[in-house]
Amino acid sequence: MSAAKKPTLPRKPANRSRAPKSIGHTSHTQDAETHGLAGECLRPIKITLLGAGSGFTPRLINDILRIPGNRGGTIALVDIDAKRLSTMVKLIKRLVEQLGGAGVWAIVGSAQRREVMADSDYLINCIEVSGTDCVDYENDIPAKYGIDQCIGDTLGPGGLFKALRTVPVFLDVLRDAEELCPQAIVLNYTNPMGMMCLAAGRTSPMQVVGLCHSVQGTSQLLAERAGVPLSEIEWECAGINHLAWFTKFEHGGRDLYPLLKRKAEAELKRAFKDGRPKNPQRTSPSAWEAAEWHRDIVRKDMMLHFGAFITEGSGHLSEYLPYYRKRPDLVQKYAREGYDGGSRFYASNWPTWRTLADAQRDRWLAGEEPMEWERSWEYASWIIEAREKDTPIRIHGNVMNNAANPRAGSGSGGAGGQLITNLPSDGCVEVACMVDRGGIHPTRYGALPAHMAALCASNMSMIDLGAQACVEHSIEKAIYALMLDPLTAAVCSPAEIKEMTLKLFKAEKRFLPKFS
Repeated sequence: MSAAKKPTLPRKPANRSRAPKSIGHTSHTQDAETHGLAGECLRPIKITLLGAGSGFTPRLINDILRIPGNRGGTIALVDIDAKRLSTMVKLIKRLVEQLGGAGVWAIVGSAQRREVMADSDYLINCIEVSGTDCVDYENDIPAKYGIDQCIGDTLGPGGLFKALRTVPVFLDVLRDAEELCPQAIVLNYTNPMGMMCLAAGRTSPMQVVGLCHSVQGTSQLLAERAGVPLSEIEWECAGINHLAWFTKFEHGGRDLYPLLKRKAEAELKRAFKDGRPKNPQRTSPSAWEAAEWHRDIVRKDMMLHFGAFITEGSGHLSEYLPYYRKRPDLVQKYAREGYDGGSRFYASNWPTWRTLADAQRDRWLAGEEPMEWERSWEYASWIIEAREKDTPIRIHGNVMNNAANPRAGSGSGGAGGQLITNLPSDGCVEVACMVDRGGIHPTRYGALPAHMAALCASNMSMIDLGAQACVEHSIEKAIYALMLDPLTAAVCSPAEIKEMTLKLFKAEKRFLPKFS
């Protein structure tokens, strides 16, 4: 948890007063501050990317191709959607040529992962099971029971049912990896991160780490709000994915939280006085412009009441807590548009984002729009480079909390047992991790402040049962998981939760073949 400068920070400060120009997940990706690490790559490598149609793929592959001194190798792209796979193979081949990698990197594509996984050094998981077919069910059925969701892919009804569809497929992937490439490091980008990594940690010996961009983004955001370069700040962050806490944020020995809290208090006062903008200016169907005091209201409010800033934005965060979305008047007060808490935001926009992404790929292939990106702050390429060069870096990853778990694999804990001592020992946590030739080495944080740990634990109870429901194909445990979900439990009775869950199982029956 040192203040050492990381190679995965934005090249340029993010403009928080304007909506991002890109769409969907790609809006989170920022350019990195540093282009590469010292040291030498000693070998060609093989990377298999599962879910090649993902919005992450072009930038992730661009990052890998830009590793200084790389020896090339093979990039295998896997997707069951033949059209999107074909498009991505052509696109990545063009990117390889553009970056001077022709003859060094081989690009192959397959709809069958077992055809290409053998001897992979890295597996990057970006799968999306069922595409957009279930987004309406997972928003609209819970909405009839009063559950207002913004994102719905990590916790709550949306997060649980995404896990029930996705985790069994991921575990099948890991079983194939145990046979075909047991030494590979598995880099998971797919949500719900906690349930994906927990189920993997409990059932597979593969070295799995869950990767998110929320620590990078939030550390930069806080530095900008404090008016201090991030490279000069000492900070610590730990918790669980999307609910990790910046428990330390100092500059030259001075605690920056008093300044951050004063700014947040003034902005919230103004936001509540103004009320929710009635006709926000939109820059696209899913993006909006607003003054800073209308941004990230939930995170600012949580910092004032709980003492520290949380890693995930207000739209996500409001779903993980029992406070902000349980009544229409609270949604009206604390939520804003888009990622700042807009109701039905993902369900309304995800299909459009997918269509727009496909259209953009066609423009790239036609040469109508350039593919010119710097290396990004996403962790995947930095992990690969650190391992290949044996040059240590620090990331924040999602790993098993208890190193003593006999099935957790070498990447799921360091010496000393629990990484966060006052969170469940067999849970999944997000902590600082060192990376070198030996792989992922999580660091021990110690104890979170009790009230922060309690909020994490409330989410982990739901994640625990949700992951087990996926592993055991248990409808009963899925129902129990939603009974423990903070927002769902704040809105519904146990009988209503059971009824709603069974309706969701019925609606998504064809996507849940192992549940009966």
